[in-house]
Amino acid sequence: MSVAVHALERAALAAHPLSLAELNARAELLARLDRSYLVPAGVFEEFAARLTDPRRADGPFRVLAIDGLRTFRYASTYYDTPALRTFHDHRQGRRLRFRVRERVYEDSGERQFEIKLKSGRGETVKHRQRMAGDDHPLDSTRRGFLAAVLHRSYGIAAPSGLVPALRTDYRRVTFVADGRRVTCDAGLVVRDLATGRAADADGGLVLVETKTKGHLTEADRILHGYGLRPAEFTKYSAGWAALRPELGMNRWARAVRVAFPSRYPSSLGSSSLGSSSRGPS
Repeated sequence: MSVAVHALERAALAAHPLSLAELNARAELLARLDRSYLVPAGVFEEFAARLTDPRRADGPFRVLAIDGLRTFRYASTYYDTPALRTFHDHRQGRRLRFRVRERVYEDSGERQFEIKLKSGRGETVKHRQRMAGDDHPLDSTRRGFLAAVLHRSYGIAAPSGLVPALRTDYRRVTFVADGRRVTCDAGLVVRDLATGRAADADGGLVLVETKTKGHLTEADRILHGYGLRPAEFTKYSAGWAALRPELGMNRWARAVRVAFPSRYPSSLGSSSLGSSSRGPS
């Protein structure tokens, strides 16, 4: 198990638990602003300790706990056209861009079909349907849902010929306060479903994402104090850039080289992102 996964587990055990119903009541955030950070494991543990400190003036962040678990295994299969339309729409920064995926919560077996859009204000907007039994992400019900969401939100037709394109696997811990959520992922593996080619992210890094309806949060400011800044990073786009750099990395180049150093052995690695010895400014 990687250093980053161990750091996740220790941070989760040190926090007070929160149920899924409480999370949805306090910070479901299906429309939100996201910021991503690539955080060395040592810095992450200090950061998490500050968020979950019971002496915080407005109360500590709490950790999502379900059936005694605080660290959860996630698997997502992303669907794209054979020409990778949705990847290239994101690479080119197109205004009307989206991602389509099936997310599996492996510890419970729950499955969700999800469509992630970008609003005109730069918010991530998620639409989802729960799946059960023999439901399939490309069945008529899901295709109808995708078509309705894209028509209503963007006035465009759903792409034809979607196929399973990329799979991501990782472990997640989620910290929650009113109107704020911080997801923390480690052990990321990305896999090209056409070729079977896979890449492991740096085992010493935690991918931290702050999610809020507002602007900079306390969590963002703490990370900035360690010299960390938001990274141009999504698992889908960075995964393709790591596996098939000939597709074009554009603005993701630095983050991809840091997150997947085995693919780019000349990169600076996670040490370029900050160190726990520096401490907050």
